[in-house]
Amino acid sequence: MYEKGTEYQISANINGYFNSAEKFTIVRKSGDIVQFTLENGKGRGAMPIEHIQHLLKKNEISIIPSKRSLLNETDEEQQIG
Repeated sequence: MYEKGTEYQISANINGYFNSAEKFTIVRKSGDIVQFTLENGKGRGAMPIEHIQHLLKKNEISIIPSKRSLLNETDEEQQIG
């Protein structure tokens, strides 16, 4: 969930705190802190994992499924069927 490359969608309610970016991508995790870049070169930052969990709980951000995870889900469904 907090791995390098994980993308998050930022809700319109809070994107002002993120330079009006709609997405951010994790670039590094160090201990309890993650570093991220905002889409379209709008900036970068860091925050505690605890804060990301809080934003997820309040539906202020959401994880954007990676293509790899979507492919894995498709493979699992084919094996079940």
